[in-house]
Amino acid sequence: MAMNLDNKLVVGISSRALFDLEFENQIYEEQGLQAYLEYQRAHEKDILKPGTAFPLIKALHKLNECGEQLVEIIILSKNSADTSLRIFNSIEHYGLDISRAALVGGNRITPYLSAFNTGLFLSANEQDVQEAIDGGIAAGLICSHDDLTIDPNDQIDQIRIAFDGDAVIFSDESELVFKSQGLLAFEEHERLNAQKPLPAGPFAKLLRTISLVQKKFDPDYMPIRTALVTSRNAPAHERVIRTLIAWGVRIDEAFFMGGVQKSEVLKAFGAHIFFDDQAVHTDPASKLVPSARVPYKSK
Repeated sequence: MAMNLDNKLVVGISSRALFDLEFENQIYEEQGLQAYLEYQRAHEKDILKPGTAFPLIKALHKLNECGEQLVEIIILSKNSADTSLRIFNSIEHYGLDISRAALVGGNRITPYLSAFNTGLFLSANEQDVQEAIDGGIAAGLICSHDDLTIDPNDQIDQIRIAFDGDAVIFSDESELVFKSQGLLAFEEHERLNAQKPLPAGPFAKLLRTISLVQKKFDPDYMPIRTALVTSRNAPAHERVIRTLIAWGVRIDEAFFMGGVQKSEVLKAFGAHIFFDDQAVHTDPASKLVPSARVPYKSK
C-alpha cells in the first residue's frame, strides 16, 4: 500500500538549506554547471558540513520517537541524480531519517511541493521560496551567517520554533496600515478591530498543524515548543491573543517587543528556526539562531 502523506507534517528542504553548500554554489555561479557536476562527483565521499536548517531537521526527528510517523522530511533539490550521492552520503553520516527526495535537474521545484503535500518548504533559493509563497505554501528563505556555529552533535531535547506575527502567522493587512499611515493609526486600527480575528497569513496552516501535533503529547513531556516574537505591543496585542484563541491554536510563549530588537529574546528562547518577513529582523537574528525570511506574496 502506498504511503499517505495527508496526515503528516511534510517538510521539504533544499540541499543548500540542510547542508553548507555555499562553496559549491559559488562554483556553479562562477564556472557553470559542468564544473559543479565534476566537483560534486569528485567529492561525493566528502561529508558536507551542517547548514542553517540542520538543527531544525535534526530536532524534528524527535516527533517520530512517539512510535508514530508524524513528520516526513523530503529533499527537494535542483540537483540531478548523479550529483546527489554526496548529499545522501552526508544524510547517512549524520543519521538523519530522510529517505525521500525529488531531484529535478535544474527545473522548477514549485510544482512538486503540492505533489508531496508539503506543509513547509525551506530553501536558500529566493525564487523557489517566492514561488512557494505565491502558491500558498509556507516557505522560508534560509539566512546563513558566518557567525552562527552549528554543532551536529548537539543534543536536542525539545524543538523550538519562533514566528513573527504580521505577514507570517497573520496576513499583512494590519502591517499595511502601519506602513501607509504610521504607528498611531495602526494602534487605533487594531484597538477598533480587537474583537475581529486577523486574517490567516502564509504560516497559519503550519501553526495549526503544529498545534494538532502538540495535542498528541503529554504537556509535561512536550517535544515541540512555539513562540510568537512580534514587534507589536499594547494596545495592539489584544487582537493577536484573541485571534489565536479563536483559531484554537496553542502558542507556548509570546513576546510583544514594541520595536525592541528580537535577537536576544530568540537566543534566550533557543530557537531552532525563526521566521520573519523583514530582513531588519532576520539579519541580526541569523547571527545567533537559525533564521528564515518569509517573502511577501507577489501582487
